[in-house]
Amino acid sequence: MKYHQIFKPSDLEAVRDQIKGAEQLTSGEIRVYLEDHSVDDPLDRAAYLFEKLGMSKTELRNGVLIYIACVDRRFCIIGDAGIHALVGEDFWQEISTNMRDSFAQGLMREGLLNAIIAAGQALSIHFPRSGNDRNELSNEVILG
Repeated sequence: MKYHQIFKPSDLEAVRDQIKGAEQLTSGEIRVYLEDHSVDDPLDRAAYLFEKLGMSKTELRNGVLIYIACVDRRFCIIGDAGIHALVGEDFWQEISTNMRDSFAQGLMREGLLNAIIAAGQALSIHFPRSGNDRNELSNEVILG
């Protein structure tokens, strides 16, 4: 199934709203990128997109990208150096495991929303929102 068959417009709106809500508690940035296919390994593709989207240019290096190749049923979640140094590899593996379990049950929307919640909670602990914080990156889901 293609991403537009899996994620309806209402799902994309819910994802955007979840990102917005998570970012109200942190200076961190969360982005979601959906596409049908990837010829690359999901980690390689996510790393490429992370750079292409300018996510490594956030002031505190605290961006998080959730990448999903829907038809291929492959995904990856990566964080920039600032957040990764504080949460470590086990954190990302736990989110990935939870996403994989949800996706296996056909709960794509729920798995994605829960990943955003988990990333947002970690970001809010390590990078709480400050009074002068600004949204550095769009909250819209990127459709590749």
